[in-house]
Amino acid sequence: MLPHHYPRRYYEKVRRCMRPEDLREANEWIERAEYDLEMAEVALERAPPLAGGAAFHAQQAAEKALKSFLAAHGRTFPRTHQLIPLLTDCEAIDTTFQKFTAAAQSLTPYAVEFRYPGGRKEPPETEAEAAFQAASDLVRFVRSRLPSGPHGSSEVDTDGTD
Repeated sequence: MLPHHYPRRYYEKVRRCMRPEDLREANEWIERAEYDLEMAEVALERAPPLAGGAAFHAQQAAEKALKSFLAAHGRTFPRTHQLIPLLTDCEAIDTTFQKFTAAAQSLTPYAVEFRYPGGRKEPPETEAEAAFQAASDLVRFVRSRLPSGPHGSSEVDTDGTD
């Protein structure tokens, strides 16, 4: 389903401008983002919850979703866990990404914070749940900005017809 604030022709035009190989890469990134969301959810549902693992996978999901959007638009991006630079690059394409600035700032530290000795082992469960929700919102948003159907999957139609 297309967001109602963009006309259908906008998505038709965007889809035709995207190269099949870029869409394939974008699809791989978004699938991995969705997998990380599943991992975060499983970590939270476990008794007792694995809040550190959930927060880590939430950050990873957000990172991969942003990279998916950039890949779909043929943009290169650095190997980084820093979400703000990735988000800024996405905003250059679609300014509505601005609404995820706070989420990007809060999720970025989870890439390493609980993974190595010397810091907290894990966040409070409520913090991990908030990270999961923020990442879920971002992944869903990015998914809505990618072409659906065969154009957004590994079976990309290259003749430009619908």
